[in-house]
Amino acid sequence: MILLALVGANLPFLNQRLFALIPLGGITKSPWLRLLELIVVYFVVGSLAWVIEARIGNVFRQGWQFYAVTASMFLVLAFPGFVYRYLWRHR
Repeated sequence: MILLALVGANLPFLNQRLFALIPLGGITKSPWLRLLELIVVYFVVGSLAWVIEARIGNVFRQGWQFYAVTASMFLVLAFPGFVYRYLWRHR
């Protein structure tokens, strides 16, 4: 699950397609679109984790603290893709 979150967090930064599927026709993705894509992927990965937890056993209730921590972890996992896209010098 952590590997899936790592791949999903870096997905918006490593390609120019929307959700790695839909070509944008030569248009460069803006940082706002990448952020929106990152938020959507966070909820997709979270939903998949919830489904896996439900198949294993009981689903536990989570408070706002859980979501704050997982969103922060998802942003930390996205850091390598952010560095590659915006801080690394491409020659």
